Order: sequence, then structure tokens, then C-alpha cells
Amino acid sequence: MKILAVHPSSLMYTKVFLRLEPLGIETIAAELRRAGHEVRLMDLQVEDHAAYFREIDAWRPDVVAYSLNYLANIPEVVDLAKATRERLPNAFIFAGGHSASFVAEDVLMHSDGAIDCVLKGEGEAAVAKLVEAAADSDPTALLAVPGVVTSDGAGPAPAFVHDLNDLTPARDLLRRRRKYFIGVLDPCASIEFSRGCPWDCSFCSAWTFYGRSYRVKSPEASVRELASIREPGVFIVDDVAFIQAEHGMAIGEAVARQGIRKQYYLETRGDVLLRNKDVFRFWKTLGLQYMFLGVEAIDEEGLRTYRKRVSLSKNFEALEFARSLGIMVAINIIADPNWDRERFEVVRKWCLEIPEIVNISVNTPYPGTESWVTESRRLTTRDYRLFDIQHAVLPTAMPLHDFYAELVKTQQVLNRKHLGWKAVWALGGILANNLSRGQTNTLKMLWKFNSVFNPELQLADHARPVAYPMAPPPTHQAVVDPHTLYIHPAKGRRSRSIDAATEAFVEQTRIGGKPPT
Repeated sequence: MKILAVHPSSLMYTKVFLRLEPLGIETIAAELRRAGHEVRLMDLQVEDHAAYFREIDAWRPDVVAYSLNYLANIPEVVDLAKATRERLPNAFIFAGGHSASFVAEDVLMHSDGAIDCVLKGEGEAAVAKLVEAAADSDPTALLAVPGVVTSDGAGPAPAFVHDLNDLTPARDLLRRRRKYFIGVLDPCASIEFSRGCPWDCSFCSAWTFYGRSYRVKSPEASVRELASIREPGVFIVDDVAFIQAEHGMAIGEAVARQGIRKQYYLETRGDVLLRNKDVFRFWKTLGLQYMFLGVEAIDEEGLRTYRKRVSLSKNFEALEFARSLGIMVAINIIADPNWDRERFEVVRKWCLEIPEIVNISVNTPYPGTESWVTESRRLTTRDYRLFDIQHAVLPTAMPLHDFYAELVKTQQVLNRKHLGWKAVWALGGILANNLSRGQTNTLKMLWKFNSVFNPELQLADHARPVAYPMAPPPTHQAVVDPHTLYIHPAKGRRSRSIDAATEAFVEQTRIGGKPPT
């Protein structure tokens, strides 16, 4: 069959700082192609809706598959599906991905029959079976596919991919690979060394999606894939990089043996960085340039709120260690809607005192997170498009306009320190090298901040008509059984590819444990 795989448009934050290769839909495309189908891939981050409809009308695919990793993209995908259904009344249309897994029934309801089903969980495990079932004359065949949700019911629980080593993204299907970047890594590909997260932060749904599992690719498979990547920059997309020190070191040693030279960007936790110093020290010699640390708060009360289980002193120690390696660190701080002007001012001063890049996001309860159930404040909006960590969806202590004004004023610290002409001066050699290769993504984003981060525009977003209101959260609960949030059923200790010492470390630093001093 002819299958068109589609990734939706960029979100607010990604219009400035990054545009990532759509790795998820690439691996889905690869599995479909392996099953013998003719597959094309379209990424609406770099192509527009007009190009999408030209493709639909000219090629007339039998199947259209949408990636829905982000809640804010749901209205766009629903509208695309409805318009596609009018053009291709007999096509099989489905959606999958992280966010779709938590709100599958709502996506189907909004689509009014335009979307045939939602595939929950790891799509690679079942997508070939799904397409085969869609071609079956038996209308109940779909309900035998693990993870499937239709208007008639749901199939068995989602299944895990049997072996992560078997997954190889169909990178050749992307038409404009030079459009992907993160910071100054331009162009930049993405790669996955592991899946899942064994921690349980209250604001995050990575661990609830995977049932607190943690699986790894073998060093051999990881390096084989890395060697096939042409881009000089590589973003390691693992939720927490190098949790298992031996695994990170083994991949690094294989990279060194192969003589692979890239520049790397990764995300990890401060306590993991401190525990596995030798791993990160080694990766610095291999080309590790940038690191994202989810610090989340600069006081102990904030850390307890978000259940990071990393002490403030450990976070600051981690920053010092990263500085000692010469790694540029980006930090995330979560701004709560109840912040007042004084609180914003304290954070601004702190941001100015440190050399790191500081991103300010807004506390946002998402379906699939514990805070979605335990947050006692009522949502002020049910517009999916505002669930992008840059809009306030909970009541603000200040008038909403004032909150946005303080938020953007605080985010402007990043603009003053790391963007515009100051960045050109500091990054002159890097930018010149990028330009010599025809890469302009980083240069163009240096002056985009003010056109994207604007209090008036953010406030105006709240006034847009809402065609597809999201379902409200369930009744507030002070304590929630995490198993009720899982997409993939939990399999306990055997689902985590970490040694006993690392398992003990994780348990100590998650809920119920005592953070290390």
C-alpha cells in the first residue's frame, strides 16, 4: 500500500531554539517500509499545508499516519484528517504518538470519524499489524492489534518493541534534512540510545508512558546507526542520558574505535552527571558540546513541588562540574502561575549571575502526568494549543497580561545573554563555519526571539475560538496510583536495563526515597 507518514507543525518554543528531526515518525516509516509498503514522509515543521495537500491530491495514498507527540498539535492534526477524509474517502487514517496515547478517545471524538483509530504506545511494535488489519475485510480485525483504540472499542494493551536494536529510522525519506538544528549544531540529526525513564517526576509523562521501564540499544547497534548519520551535529534524545554508566562508556569506546567525530547535545539529570562523571568526561573528548539539565527550581521548596529528588546543592555541584569540562549547559526553570513580581525578579537576578543558558517554561499539567490528577487548581482553558509550556493554563496570581509580561521579561535574559549580536560576536567562528556549509538556521534564529516571545501575542492566543475543547482533568486526588497512568503495563525491576547499584540509586532519588546529600 501507499502510506504517507506526517509530522505536524512546529510549536512556539521550537520556532526559535531548535527544530528536531522527527525521529519517531521516521522509525514508524521504516517499519512500514520493512513490511513491504511504499512510504513517503512529510514534516510540516519544514513544509506547509499547501505542500501536504498537493501530495495528497497527486499521490493519493491508501493510508495516512499522523504523529501526535505533542498535545498542542491535536487541533491541527484533526483538521488535516477531516480535510484529507474529504479528498480520500476510502483511505485509512490513523494517529499515534506520546500525547495521542493519553487522549486517544478524545482525538477520535474530535475527528468525527475522520480518524479511524489511534495507536497507543510504541507504534513500531504494532504499526505493520495495524495496516494489515486495516486491509482485512473483517471490521473487527483492528481490535486484535495491541494498542489500538477505535470508536468501537480498544484492542489489547500496547506492546513493547521486541528489540530496540532492530529499529533504524528511515532518514532517507526526509526531504529537507538540512533544516534541522539545535542551538549552534546546524545541521543536526537525532539518535536514540535508550528509551524510558525510571524516575517519577510529578510534571513528566515519560515514565508513565513507558511504565517506568528503561531499555537500551546495544553499543554495536548504536554506533552502526551513528556511523550512518551524515550531519556533523547529533542530538541524543534519551530522556536521561547515560543512566547506566557501563552502557554510556561502551558506546563511547565504540565511537572512539570507529573514529566517528560529531558534536553532541544531550539531556540528563544533575545527580546522574555527578554519579557518572567519567562517562561524561569521556564523551567530552568525543565531541560532547552541549548539555540540557532540568534543574526546574532554584529553591528546595520548588524541587519538592516537582519531585525532582535532587538537592539544590547537588544541582549547583553538577553545574560546576559541567563548567569544568567546558560543556555549555542549558537549564530549565519552571515558572508557576502563582509567581508574583518579586519571585520573577529573584529568578531574573539568578539567571544573570550564571553563565549558563536558562530557559523558563510554565508549569503545565498534562494528561498522563501525576500533576494532571493531583493539581487542585482548576484549568483556565481547555484549548490544546495552549498546552505548550509557554502559556498559563492554570490561574495566575497576577493579571494574566502582567504574568506574561514578567515571564517574557525573565526570558529576555536569555535573549540578552545568548542571542542577537552578542551571540554573533561570541560564536563568530562557529557561525562562519556553518555559513560556509550553507547552514543558516542558527543565524536566523538569533533575532527571532522578540517576534515569538511577546506578551501581547500570548495573551491574544487565549482569545482564539476553541473548536476542540479538551476533556477536563478527573476529580482531584491528593495521591494517585501511578499504575492507573501507565500506557505500557509496568513490568517492575526486570523492565529496567540497569545494574543493582544503579537501581538502588534510582530508588533513593525517586518518590519515597531520601535524596543523597
